[in-house]
Amino acid sequence: MRDLSKVAEMPRGQFADWLLKELWRAYYDARKGKRTTVDEHMFEINAAENILNLRDVIMSGYYRPGRGIAFIVWRPVTREIFAAPFKDRVVHHFLYNMVAEWWDKRLIYDAYSCRKEKGVLFGVQRIQHHINSVSQNYEKKAYVIKLDIQGYFMSLPREGLMERVEWGLKRQFPERGQLYQTLMELWAAVIFDDPCKGVIRKGSLADWDCLPRNKSLFCQPPGQGIVIGNLSSQLLSNIYLDPMDRFIMHDLGYKHYGRYVDDFYIIVPEEKLEQVKQDIMLIRDYLAMRKLTLHPKKVQVIEVHQGVEWLGAMVWKWGLCPGRRMEQFFREAAELYLVDDGDVTSIASYLGHMKHLRSKKVEKKIFDRMGWEYRF
Repeated sequence: MRDLSKVAEMPRGQFADWLLKELWRAYYDARKGKRTTVDEHMFEINAAENILNLRDVIMSGYYRPGRGIAFIVWRPVTREIFAAPFKDRVVHHFLYNMVAEWWDKRLIYDAYSCRKEKGVLFGVQRIQHHINSVSQNYEKKAYVIKLDIQGYFMSLPREGLMERVEWGLKRQFPERGQLYQTLMELWAAVIFDDPCKGVIRKGSLADWDCLPRNKSLFCQPPGQGIVIGNLSSQLLSNIYLDPMDRFIMHDLGYKHYGRYVDDFYIIVPEEKLEQVKQDIMLIRDYLAMRKLTLHPKKVQVIEVHQGVEWLGAMVWKWGLCPGRRMEQFFREAAELYLVDDGDVTSIASYLGHMKHLRSKKVEKKIFDRMGWEYRF
């Protein structure tokens, strides 16, 4: 973990030099996988000048997010995306680089999203581990209770997010130096920014007709909701739900628990099933205090022998297999490629993920459907 305590003691000139180096680091992080975009290319043409200007704006306390582009995507589900200008992505990476390691030490082990050496595959392997542990390798009856927060990113209260961020910064930087002040100002600018103001909508306005109002930032009251997809938003989603993780694990006592963004599960033996059903009411009340809503139609109780779908995979007694949605999306990617409207890298991505699963049957079925020779 990086030691940032000495930054607080730097005189202003030295801090300015340090900040410039860190913004260069954030720039290189932000451009990974983005070098074919026009926005990144325009920034890169005058990278030195742009980063220097960004440093000066931050030092002066006048940084404000720019106007991005909003559009609708339909895969894997219909949702609204706000693409931030590249300079703001640099700021998001800078914020992440400053605080993510500190928060990573605090977050529970079984929070999987937006964390190094974790992610989707790790989350799938962990739920398999918990199922095996509670069911004693399927010798006992056990149940997975899957829960979901309704309209999570659209419901997040910005005041609550800022309070949570400030709580962490005060503990990470007890000396309250210049870095602490800079981070406070940047987080406030990012969190309280209204991304709908001045945004350019890409595509037809009719694209939004198929999106429920509770899934669009354009329909949320002032001070509520953050954009989906920004690195800062992913980090904030973990920061805000950390108290809920601890409430479920420590206060309610469910150690076989895991979460990926706003989807979470609890695994219990048969004798504790009725108790966990009662405790769901406590979880609902706890979320309500934090201005969030437990999705009433997405509370699922699944006996482990029936197979449990989690993060695109099916967890069975005999191993991990591709889930129905993963199979569907893989098939759609292959069909798009056949009509010259898809990218072979998408197919390679699915194959790369499925190599960790028992997937040969699914792969062969899709290849046969496409008329391709299967050699795996």
